[in-house]
Amino acid sequence: MIAATYTPSAPNHDLSVRELPTPEPGPGEVRVRVRLAGVNPTDWKSRTGLTASTAPAAGAEGIGDFQVPCQDAAGTVDALGAGVDTLTVGQRVWIYFAANENRWGAAAQYSVLPAERVLPLPDDASDELGAGLGIPALTAAYCLLDGGPISDQAILITGGAGAVGNAAVALAKHAGAGPVIATVSSDEKAKLALAAGADGAVNYHEPDAAERIRALAPSGVRRIVDVDISRNLGLDLAVAAPRATIVSYAANPDSVATLPVRELMTQNVFLHFMLLYTVPHPALLAAAKTTAAALAAGALKATLPLHRFPLTRIAEAQDAVRHGAVGKVLVEIP
Repeated sequence: MIAATYTPSAPNHDLSVRELPTPEPGPGEVRVRVRLAGVNPTDWKSRTGLTASTAPAAGAEGIGDFQVPCQDAAGTVDALGAGVDTLTVGQRVWIYFAANENRWGAAAQYSVLPAERVLPLPDDASDELGAGLGIPALTAAYCLLDGGPISDQAILITGGAGAVGNAAVALAKHAGAGPVIATVSSDEKAKLALAAGADGAVNYHEPDAAERIRALAPSGVRRIVDVDISRNLGLDLAVAAPRATIVSYAANPDSVATLPVRELMTQNVFLHFMLLYTVPHPALLAAAKTTAAALAAGALKATLPLHRFPLTRIAEAQDAVRHGAVGKVLVEIP
């Protein structure tokens, strides 16, 4: 098969596209013929050593030290390992965590991974939508719902035009939350947040951003899904209801947030930090279940701009994510 690979132990971590033996699924595993792979920030961060790699130990399986990148994809079931009876060969699916502690990531013609990470893709859902779910949608689902139901609660989602933020808007609306408010940095991004279902989109650069959010949620917001707490905490606290929860899901290794402790205490605010790769396994499965249910109900749509790259240009695809491409970056698998 044709696959993109890099060597985690190499000093430059360069990506290459080459022939590899097609892997066989073991017990409890599924082999998926990949059509489109989604690119996430953790792909380039893991490859370049900025964050800890999720690759297996060097030399595992006796086939050398390499990793196929990309956690998310859409494709069709190609083969089933022993004991897998929840899927059928030829079925359209979306996958997540393909490269998490697994050599056979999604940037290849075939990926082999545990069956629980392979979920049906409804007939009315495009491959583009399926490939863009995975890490962003599961992160959003966990941030929104790990603390319990959010029906009728006012929700603030910072970065509503990002992959996670956009999914969070759609999932919050599907869960019955309201109003669902997104912050953005431009009019164009506001349109993306509104297209996902936001009841309002507020430019956080504007001096009256807090007042505009408060106008939409006069009693304050109960849960905040935050993409950059070191930048946004002041605005978050200005619009938070008493006993609100702020969930932070993204940071760089050197990110530092200054906490106004007395203000947090006065408002009885809960701060919750998460990284999808380290959430407890039951919570991860619950996030996947939530995402799958919303997808089946038609609540998730491919509303973000798409940036498509052939597999031979996967390094450019990762660079596009690294430099802040607005929308979803996808890799086409031949």
